[in-house]
Amino acid sequence: MPALTWDEICADRSLADLPYKIETNRHGQIVMSPARHLHSRQQSDIHARLAKLSTSGYLLVEAAVQTTEGVKVADVAWGSDAFQEAHAQDETLTAAPDLCVEVYSPTNSKAEMQEKVVLYFAFGAKEVWVCDMKGRLSFYVSPTTVSEVSALFPQFPAQVVGQQ
Repeated sequence: MPALTWDEICADRSLADLPYKIETNRHGQIVMSPARHLHSRQQSDIHARLAKLSTSGYLLVEAAVQTTEGVKVADVAWGSDAFQEAHAQDETLTAAPDLCVEVYSPTNSKAEMQEKVVLYFAFGAKEVWVCDMKGRLSFYVSPTTVSEVSALFPQFPAQVVGQQ
């Protein structure tokens, strides 16, 4: 099957009800990750906590970002008012929101998550968070630097709901 554009993938009704998050790789091939209960709980917890802390900007769930390595979908994202104004018409974001959050699933590798961190920063993210299976957050302030607290949301806890 030839590679599809992101718009073609989004328009394909046969892909609409899959219980998977869909991304693409650099070759335009579809990559799917099965949804799991813990992943959904962590994603929801992070979104809810960010909603309480953000006084401006816009929160996103499943934010599709076009990168040089395909479309990557941040589990949770926050964009400033300026970001939202600049990208309001994007079907697929052409830049990464100010904050991109990735939540580990059992199928994710450390290399895959690190690649996403690098890509989000390369496409304009100011901060990237990675949530592990135990709910511990790593606050990346650059592709290689992890801070103990978030620069964008310093009140955000370093731990959310996790695997017992």
